[in-house]
Amino acid sequence: MNTIDLSPLYRTMVGFDRMASMIDSAARLDGAQGYPPYNIERVGDDRFAIEIAVAGFGEDDLDIELKENLLTVAGKKTQSEESDGREFLHRGIAERGFIRRFQLADHVVVTGADLVNGMLRIDLRRELPEAAKPRKIEIGQTAAKESPKLISDNDASAA
Repeated sequence: MNTIDLSPLYRTMVGFDRMASMIDSAARLDGAQGYPPYNIERVGDDRFAIEIAVAGFGEDDLDIELKENLLTVAGKKTQSEESDGREFLHRGIAERGFIRRFQLADHVVVTGADLVNGMLRIDLRRELPEAAKPRKIEIGQTAAKESPKLISDNDASAA
């Protein structure tokens, strides 16, 4: 039994319908969840990297797209490469097309991508806008005085 009915979540979780939709869509994404294999790595406090094993694919065979926080990596071999007259006795290197999707959190941006030795590396960074950063509000401050000050990393660690 591979299907899960999430309709009770839609009826009982007011305001969480986006989360239930994400769970539902994640369950129905690619049929082959294991291909191609990938790693997600934390490189720093606000930096991440996704590594995808794409042996046999070149830069022209790969397409990386970011739309509404959904990062899509697609690989497709061209017909000329598949029908080059080679005769295989055993074909163990999977060069079939694929689509791999990653739901990114808010304020996460793609900073670059590299393909080295069959490994596609996509670098990500979380960039909080100024409005989303914590601010220190002084008691007795009025609208005529200066705006709230940003809490620096040193102030936050001292608190």
